[in-house]
Amino acid sequence: MKMKQTLLAAGSAIAALGMAAVPAFAQDAAAAPAPVLDTGNTAWMLTSTALVLFMTIPGLALFYAGMVRKKNILATAMQSFAITALITVIWFVVGYTLAFGTNPSEGMNKFIGGFDKMFLNGIGVDTLWPVGNIPESLFMIFQMTFAIITPALITGAFADRMKFSALLWFMGLWSILVYSPVAHWVWGGGFLAGEGVLDFAGGTVVHINAGVAGLVACIILGKRTGYRQENMAPHNLTLTLIGASMLWVGWFGFNAGSELAADGRAAMAMVVTQIATATAALAWMFVEWVVHKKPSVLGALSGAVAGLVAITPASGYVAPVGSFWIGLAAGVICFFAATSLKKALGYDDSLDVWGVHGVGGIVGAVLTGVFATSTIAGDAVKGGLYEGNWGQVITQIEGIGATLIWSAVASAVILLLIKMVIGLRVTKEQEVEGLDISLHGESLQ
Repeated sequence: MKMKQTLLAAGSAIAALGMAAVPAFAQDAAAAPAPVLDTGNTAWMLTSTALVLFMTIPGLALFYAGMVRKKNILATAMQSFAITALITVIWFVVGYTLAFGTNPSEGMNKFIGGFDKMFLNGIGVDTLWPVGNIPESLFMIFQMTFAIITPALITGAFADRMKFSALLWFMGLWSILVYSPVAHWVWGGGFLAGEGVLDFAGGTVVHINAGVAGLVACIILGKRTGYRQENMAPHNLTLTLIGASMLWVGWFGFNAGSELAADGRAAMAMVVTQIATATAALAWMFVEWVVHKKPSVLGALSGAVAGLVAITPASGYVAPVGSFWIGLAAGVICFFAATSLKKALGYDDSLDVWGVHGVGGIVGAVLTGVFATSTIAGDAVKGGLYEGNWGQVITQIEGIGATLIWSAVASAVILLLIKMVIGLRVTKEQEVEGLDISLHGESLQ
């Protein structure tokens, strides 16, 4: 009897302890687990970051340097290298926080980030970016490589004629006043993101933004001395081919890396990037073959870059069939933009920044609204016109329009202010002598 009473008392005590523990267990279950670093995603993003930096130096530097005349080859490559250094410092100080910081004013946050992350304030070794659970320092430097290549792309539009000092001022101010705000609009929680604009890896933020700035710059600077009167053929297309090949390879980091994870969607972004690029290269080559009777090396390279540009906004949203049509459209349309349109309007876009990046970015952004599919993009995206969603095309056009207007107006204001203060263009004598010697005191032997 005594044994029975003892056992009953022990059971009651255990039950009481169990009941007392229930709230604690329930509290633990309700608490969200702390985010944990994803080492696989981190490894992929470290690789992607290196690939995107590789696109600018040496990729873009060689791509552009091979297309100019021999007397300007070093100056052209130097522009990409100097921009890489300049934008790195600007992004660290203020660019990143303006793009991805939080503005204390909710209304202003739709247009520009705050200063809370200035000098990378608050970003330590354990600070995680919530998408992909990667270090925020890694997300920051990945985005830095985008901020670097965008102004570097612009330089091709006014190759052979801008002062180096003016170039540094323009690129620095443009990065702060144009690139960072547009990046915030689309990727930092700004108004274009709120409206549902789709730009997976930079069709609006990078290519349309750079393309229209390049068009404005080449018009304000004026045509090269001897344009359409002297031979301005590329000095070394082998360099251009090497640079274009580096861009193609690096672009996998650009597009697949924008998933911020090592997963199936990143793999699909890589697949559609390859298909669109190859299709656009063939499309440009065959159209040129028909129109000009010969398929040029420069044409095939330009077509490949046009395909890379056009698939960029769509790369995380479209299936392989959609990427084929995007590449085909980019190759054909950009060919005529870089040849017939430029000739008809008479502007001197030296290396076809507007014709390839501006027009290609527009083609890609619009067709993202056509071919986006929820099976690739996920439930958050309703799909595009191909799935019956007409509204997405309209939304894409609104995003294009906002980017075009802001970039064109702000770029023009910055250029005109620099022109008034220190001047934009080298002298005619310096231009004739070549920028390598006149600006940098060096030349190829």
